[in-house]
Amino acid sequence: MNGKIRKAVFPAAGLGTRFLPATKAQPKEMLVLVDKPVIQYGVEEAVQSGVNNILIVTGRGKNAIEDHFDVAVELESYLEQRGKTALLEEVRKITQLIKVSYVRQGEPLGLGHAVLVTKDLVGDEAFAVILGDDVIDANPPALKQMIDVYERVGGPVLAVERVAAEDVSSYGVVAIEEGADLGRGVHRITDLVEKPRREDAPSNLAIIGRYILTPDIFPALEATARDRTGEIQLTNGLRRLLRERPIYAYEIEGVRHDTGNKLGFLKALVYFALRRQELAEPFRRYLESLDLKIGVGSSL
Repeated sequence: MNGKIRKAVFPAAGLGTRFLPATKAQPKEMLVLVDKPVIQYGVEEAVQSGVNNILIVTGRGKNAIEDHFDVAVELESYLEQRGKTALLEEVRKITQLIKVSYVRQGEPLGLGHAVLVTKDLVGDEAFAVILGDDVIDANPPALKQMIDVYERVGGPVLAVERVAAEDVSSYGVVAIEEGADLGRGVHRITDLVEKPRREDAPSNLAIIGRYILTPDIFPALEATARDRTGEIQLTNGLRRLLRERPIYAYEIEGVRHDTGNKLGFLKALVYFALRRQELAEPFRRYLESLDLKIGVGSSL
């Protein structure tokens, strides 16, 4: 019998160098999509999937994340005194719905290491990992889809997405067992390769930022050697675990945005603005009014 998924790990100790200078003094996870920081989209997805124990892996300079998910007594008092009940409810909502814990990753030594430092907080149970850079608009939520698959197959589940051949070297890529009927979008993994060359990629099924892992991932990561960059890669730890148990891939039904790069972030900003009822029409009119002949270096 599989245990219920109660905990979600959010690795958030990265330096965010792709967004410098914006991330010099603020975490990249706190960059705002419309009116919420990127990390909150993932936390809300976890809550909507029935997971409210949130474990955030932080590092130096990440205090803003802790402040965001803490109770803001002065702000709440200010809003309450001025009768701004809608804003007050919005500010309180996420802190009331979650139990949040933090663990420090002393050095940014890779995603595998970030997962490994949560070992004592996770304990002996299956858990989710959510990478905040991947913001997924899905109904049911992406994590809920994966939990449903996990409860059916009884083993680790990795979210995957089919990507263009020229993009495979940016991802961990899985090889799958052909012909097995495990249900729509579910595959049994036969191998995993971290950032393969295009000609070496076993498929175009790229691992994206959602995982359901079992506690045996921890000894597998402890036994995983660092790669040439000095990091412990989660994909390599999973490859080791694959020798001992089946691991499954699941193609999420939804729209994924990679906000970890500038273009992906801008696309997500436009997408979510157009999903907001109060913004959609005026924003759409603004976009349609733009002179699309504006060149690089031009100003509006």
